[in-house]
Amino acid sequence: MLIIFLVLIIYPISAFAKSDQKVYDFAGLLTEEEISNLEGLSNKLSKKREVDIIVLTTSDTEGKDVVKYMEDFYDEEALGYDKLHGNTAILTLDMQNREIYVAGFYKGEEYLDNSRCDLIRNKITPDLSSGNYYKAFRSFMELSCQYMGIRPGVNPENILFKLWFQVLVSVLVAAIIVTIMVYNSGGKVTTSEATYLDRNTSGVVGERDVYLRRNTTRRRKPSQNSGGGGGHSSEGGISSGGHSHSGSRGSF
Repeated sequence: MLIIFLVLIIYPISAFAKSDQKVYDFAGLLTEEEISNLEGLSNKLSKKREVDIIVLTTSDTEGKDVVKYMEDFYDEEALGYDKLHGNTAILTLDMQNREIYVAGFYKGEEYLDNSRCDLIRNKITPDLSSGNYYKAFRSFMELSCQYMGIRPGVNPENILFKLWFQVLVSVLVAAIIVTIMVYNSGGKVTTSEATYLDRNTSGVVGERDVYLRRNTTRRRKPSQNSGGGGGHSSEGGISSGGHSHSGSRGSF
């Protein structure tokens, strides 16, 4: 009876215990030190946004499409910061087919919609193509955290959110305020040209407008460039477990 009691108590705890692992490098792209650094960074940023930030790499998708592979992994591992199958942002790298997929679940889906996933994927793809996997994964984590700090529906790459622009505006505003203060501190000028003008003896004696010529210049309106970048698309979906997600896929 004691053994049965212990099994009933311990089993649910172990069955629903949540792993703190953030980096699943099944493709072996990273060193132990790099994995440790990324785990530390992800734990810090995940706690800040209350969204698990996950990196998943593989050299064998078991014949599945990269999106399906990611969905099944999410379902089986029950990823999520707040609960099993909860808030998650995940980068999946398929080394077999050289594909990348960036996705968000729940709060991750809300803040990392398809367009934001596109932005992240476009930014890290050059490093992936160059084999700088550690740098790309680190950028993915930092960008995900940054974008999730901006309310949904707003372009996170808007110039208003750039630090250099905010500093520049602050300096300009300060300069304008100082200039106004200096100008006002010099006293008010009470004389003008009217002070020295005798209107009884002065005046305009004549005026004339002369029309010389008119030039008309025509320029060809540049055509719209209909061509776009290839090898990428925005798409979300629903996993077999019924969990909706945003997403962006492409090659590298």
